[in-house]
Amino acid sequence: MNIRNIAIIAHVDHGKTTLVDKILHTTKVFRENQETGELIMDNNDLERERGITIFSKNAAVTYNDYKINVIDTPGHADFGGEVERVLKMADGVILLVDAFEGPMPQTRFVLQKALQLHLKPIVVINKVDKPNCRPDEVHDAVFELFFNLDATEEQLNFPTYYGSGKNGWFNDSLTPIDNIQPLLDGIIQHVPAPKVAEGPLQMQITSLDYSSFLGRIAVGKVSRGSIKENQQVALMQANGEIRKMRVKELYVFEGMGKKKVSEVLAGDICAVVGLEDFNIGDTIADAEMPEALPVISVDEPTMSMLFSINNSPFFGKEGKFVTSRHLRDRLIKETEKNLALRVEDSDSADSFLVYGRGILHLGILIETMRREGFELTVGQPQVIVKQINGVKSEPFEILVVDVPSEFSGKVIDMVTQRKGEMLVMETKGEMQHLEFDIPSRGLIGLRSSMLTNTAGEAVMAHRFSEYKPWKGPIPGRNNGVLLSKTTEKTTAYSIDKLQDRGRFFVDPGEDVYAGQIIAEHIKPGDLVVNATEAKKLTNHRASGSDDATRIAPKILMTLEECMEYIQHDECIEVTPKNIRLRKNILNEEDRKRASKAMAQEVA
Repeated sequence: MNIRNIAIIAHVDHGKTTLVDKILHTTKVFRENQETGELIMDNNDLERERGITIFSKNAAVTYNDYKINVIDTPGHADFGGEVERVLKMADGVILLVDAFEGPMPQTRFVLQKALQLHLKPIVVINKVDKPNCRPDEVHDAVFELFFNLDATEEQLNFPTYYGSGKNGWFNDSLTPIDNIQPLLDGIIQHVPAPKVAEGPLQMQITSLDYSSFLGRIAVGKVSRGSIKENQQVALMQANGEIRKMRVKELYVFEGMGKKKVSEVLAGDICAVVGLEDFNIGDTIADAEMPEALPVISVDEPTMSMLFSINNSPFFGKEGKFVTSRHLRDRLIKETEKNLALRVEDSDSADSFLVYGRGILHLGILIETMRREGFELTVGQPQVIVKQINGVKSEPFEILVVDVPSEFSGKVIDMVTQRKGEMLVMETKGEMQHLEFDIPSRGLIGLRSSMLTNTAGEAVMAHRFSEYKPWKGPIPGRNNGVLLSKTTEKTTAYSIDKLQDRGRFFVDPGEDVYAGQIIAEHIKPGDLVVNATEAKKLTNHRASGSDDATRIAPKILMTLEECMEYIQHDECIEVTPKNIRLRKNILNEEDRKRASKAMAQEVA
């Protein structure tokens, strides 16, 4: 059977998963009357809530006697580790670009990875039904991007298709039609068949699957030879160890599911059951003549956070997994499939240093653990500093902001305060397109203040560029916080009286503990307040003074916003039901002692 392996790459929200939906529907994967809903591939709760793809997925469809293996990839640079390894399975890529936005930072990031692997690109300009779209300009911008990334002659000669994923049509011109067949024909025509080398079995494990019945399943593309059921194979690990194992079952992808087969030939993507203790990047090779494939290299992490057990007064009330052993086992398990994540032990037995690609990457991990029933405390995100040629260096990123013209001054001002330098400023219609070079530290907390200052209009995207010399201190949060003095329920009476001191993060009647952050102070410096005092009742009533209290609703913050909000002496308590902000040291006296000791050290 003729096979085509294709990965779909694009910036966030340019319509990858929608395109996969249309391919699945066109090739009649589902029955006519089957309810499928939208974004079929995003089957994880978090993916559906946030509307982003986090884990790459495989599906396979049959069209005109050709089997097409489709791989949906994440668009966010924080999940770049996913994209890098998945592209190893593909022979061609569909680069999806929005007809209004044109190539964005992540487009550049994923395209660069694809061109380095010498994959054949097909460009699809999506959303041409938008009122202000500019498909011709975008086509020129894509060509320019290919040129800047040193594409070969063959790669520059890419076919282009136009269409609208939402309305379900793609064509090789701007003429609307009622199907996506031209694109499917284009995949068969332009994407090369998988290269098959002669020789014994070689297959690289590029992703993991898990089934509660079968255990861990290895997924990858057979690059040469063939693999059979019950065959004895050699598992070649990254550390050079070779172990003999037996293949129990083999599956190939069909539609959204898997189909059991007895043999898989070179060029196809399959899932292997029965191997133990394997990692992503290992090679499954012939037992007699084992040869390893080059190990997958993934970009280094740029951010770290301290994960520790929950040691607040409300410890263990909501979560099932609360001990340091639970926490450690879960983090080690995560590193098996999340390649861009690293875990190290810290000085204390209860805490672990976790390194990741960015706030979103670590935030998704914390959110997943919280839903599984873990309780933990996480500290402020820190960037990873390196010594390069004896100079203290930090990671820098390219930040791209699209914002209405009237707000561009504010944006430039905010970014330059955080040590960013402007590189590009262009006008696109009513929008200003700005590009900056900014330290990764400057991005922590930037998103929330950017949205506040531009009335939610700014569109931000960033990608890691390189390590450069340290830029000096960056100003943090200006305001201090209000801390609870006692461990009790908050009362409406007390909060009403304290409203002029700050904006609250808690409602009346919530349980708080001493040292918990309950509000943002209107001035710099922290203040300890009592928000749990009840009103003293007397027999006297005075007209007018006993009116109902008017309390502003509490500020709700997402996990990522909390991570950006906290300072170095604060942390976040994360439990299945609550996210609370608190000081690292809960006792007021101990905090004062610690700050005095810090001041003496500095002096």
